Amino acid sequence: MHDRPGPTQQQMQIMADAAFAALPAEFRDQMGDVVLRVEDFATAEQLESVDLDNRWHLTGLYEGEPLPDQSIWQSGRMPPRIWLFRQPLIAEWRETGVRMDDLVRHVVIHEAGHHFGFSDEDMHWLEDNAD
Repeated sequence: MHDRPGPTQQQMQIMADAAFAALPAEFRDQMGDVVLRVEDFATAEQLESVDLDNRWHLTGLYEGEPLPDQSIWQSGRMPPRIWLFRQPLIAEWRETGVRMDDLVRHVVIHEAGHHFGFSDEDMHWLEDNAD
């Protein structure tokens, strides 16, 4: 199981896009201009933003202003982004044996939940109700 080749960045992006598209319509419609990106690892700045120093410990990240905190008066900001970090996800997949598409789906849903300002309980509901 440890020697299985992991998905390429493009393959993982396809999985992430599919997970994003499977969100319930009432949530997907409110995602607006959220950008979904796959990179191999988080940057030092991204790790620091969540008080981590080991790049292998971060599988996903939401960067942006959660919907409840947004204002119509805000402008000139970067669109919100959901990042998935491929190498840590591959390591977790190899360690746990969880299907990669399920792991990617879990991280996408969790990070999308941050966009809505959801609690962990809310995120579990969203994950349970994604197609």
